[in-house]
Amino acid sequence: MSEKTIERPTTDEAALAKEIEAEEKVAARQASLLKDGWADLRKRPMFIVTGLVILCLLALAIAPSLFTSRSPFSDGFCQLQNSMSGPTSGHLFGFDVQGCDIYTRAVYGTRNSIVVGVVTTIATTLIGGLVGMLAGLIGGWADALLSRITEVFAGLPLLIGGLLIMSVWGGGDVWSVSFIMAILGWPQVFRIMRGEVIANKYNDYVMAARALGASSWRIAFRHILPNTLAPVIVITTMNLGVYIGAEAALSYLGIGIQYPNISWGVMISDAQDRFLTSPHALLFPAGALSITVLAFIMLGDVVRDAFDPKMR
Repeated sequence: MSEKTIERPTTDEAALAKEIEAEEKVAARQASLLKDGWADLRKRPMFIVTGLVILCLLALAIAPSLFTSRSPFSDGFCQLQNSMSGPTSGHLFGFDVQGCDIYTRAVYGTRNSIVVGVVTTIATTLIGGLVGMLAGLIGGWADALLSRITEVFAGLPLLIGGLLIMSVWGGGDVWSVSFIMAILGWPQVFRIMRGEVIANKYNDYVMAARALGASSWRIAFRHILPNTLAPVIVITTMNLGVYIGAEAALSYLGIGIQYPNISWGVMISDAQDRFLTSPHALLFPAGALSITVLAFIMLGDVVRDAFDPKMR
């Protein structure tokens, strides 16, 4: 009587199947978190309002010529006989001290503010995220060393540190301001990423992947990183508004973006001494700055509420 042969999976095949199953569970969990967060965002009126405002700001930054037929860099744009004149037909915001159209300058100033915010946010996220992940994964002396280095940079507040460095280094353009603010801003992302990595690296699915022989890089990018993105996304969204405000403050003090580049901070600085006699020269760039910063900070609040399960 012949016996029926039963094929059993080998040890390697069973381990591979378990690893695949673990990865599928992690992917499903992350997809569910993102899907639920996005679904919650779409139901919030504040997300729609801030999203529309930010889209308008991005349009101003990308194509300012669509919103004004004038160019602040053209010959004859500034006429001294129009100095500090109020709003008139064709000049909605009036003129500044040099006789330049404030509306056109405010529109073109949007680009520099948005670029500084975006470039600085990307740089701080990449630097802080990478260093924070390394510190959290490696631990031990490497974690201690990286944490002490981070504390050195974190000890300098953004504005005070910017004042100190730019007074020596020198500002003047978008890239130098973005570079210096990125140097001072990455410790915040570092602390968040490090804490999230430490909290997640001992979870069951990570331990299972490690037991099955997955490499450290595979564990870091396939298992740990996807589960640390939500808080990083929240803080980077809010930081956009913070960096735009910081750039305006540094430019207002005369060490950020400087002439011939256009900045809302420079426009506010030029108009402050004549506020009582010509308030329009200060109110319009200050209003544009306030709306921009408020829009990004409120967007960050909404994203935090949507992606944090504890806030629902």
